[in-house]
Amino acid sequence: MAASGSPPTPDLRLDWQAPFDIDLGAVLGPFGRGRHDPSIRQLASGTWLTMRTADGSATVHLSAQGRVVTAGGWGAGAQAALASVPALLGGDDDPSGFDPTRLPDQLAASWRRWGHRWRVPRSGRVMEALVIAVLEQKVTGLQARRAWTSLLRSVGVPAPGPAPEGMRVFPASADIRGVPSWQWHRWGVQPQQSATIMRAVRVAGRIEQCIDLDLAAARRRLRSIDGVGPWTVAEVASRALGDPDAVSFGDYHLPGQVVYAFTGRRDGTDESMAALLEPFVGHRYRVQRIVELSGITRPARGPRMAIADHRPH
Repeated sequence: MAASGSPPTPDLRLDWQAPFDIDLGAVLGPFGRGRHDPSIRQLASGTWLTMRTADGSATVHLSAQGRVVTAGGWGAGAQAALASVPALLGGDDDPSGFDPTRLPDQLAASWRRWGHRWRVPRSGRVMEALVIAVLEQKVTGLQARRAWTSLLRSVGVPAPGPAPEGMRVFPASADIRGVPSWQWHRWGVQPQQSATIMRAVRVAGRIEQCIDLDLAAARRRLRSIDGVGPWTVAEVASRALGDPDAVSFGDYHLPGQVVYAFTGRRDGTDESMAALLEPFVGHRYRVQRIVELSGITRPARGPRMAIADHRPH
């Protein structure tokens, strides 16, 4: 088990000079599902990640000082995992067409703080992102985090190498197919969600191929799975495919947060959010993430609304 200090000597190592300063917390924040997530751990030494690759399981440790990234890898999939690190940290992202002068003052300040330290990530792990997104359909964040943790602890494999205690690797599709319906129920996963996941893992090979398609084709392929709608596709595209325009329309919280951050109004809807983001088409997820990083939070008031249904109707 690794301590919080310097990690042990890795099986393989990658030193990468990024084209921008990197804040690991900002770039990798969207991948974490709570502090008990078995697949990612933030420690004083840096960030620990687990990955399933075509070559096998891997554990990766990342640290960054300015533009210098050091990555260590363990396990059969270490070489493939390390090769994915530059894209994972946003190395393929091009923000040159983004015009921050169109942002309101409060978000322009956030862009000045974060714009040189963050890029849109591209993990390439499409099935993993899809399963996470489906688990988050029409449930609370707490329910989704518990289901994700239960899946990895029960079906995932232990992280190779000196990973922090309890870290697990996303399970192979064949292992997910073996999960009985009663087990999903015990984890708090609704029948519609588990059925969607089962349909996806049956065509896991085609889903993973989305990384090699253009974004429009990848979106169509994801939408071809019954139970996967626009919100789910956007969640996958923004994490696994590096899509800078992947706005999560239909989200329970996001419209209120974006509209409040832009205008100070508390009555945000998908329609009003879409209108505010229209000048940023091509970079709307970039704006979404700047809102998230800004710390601007709409004050809570009134009764809780029904949780949005992210499945197709």
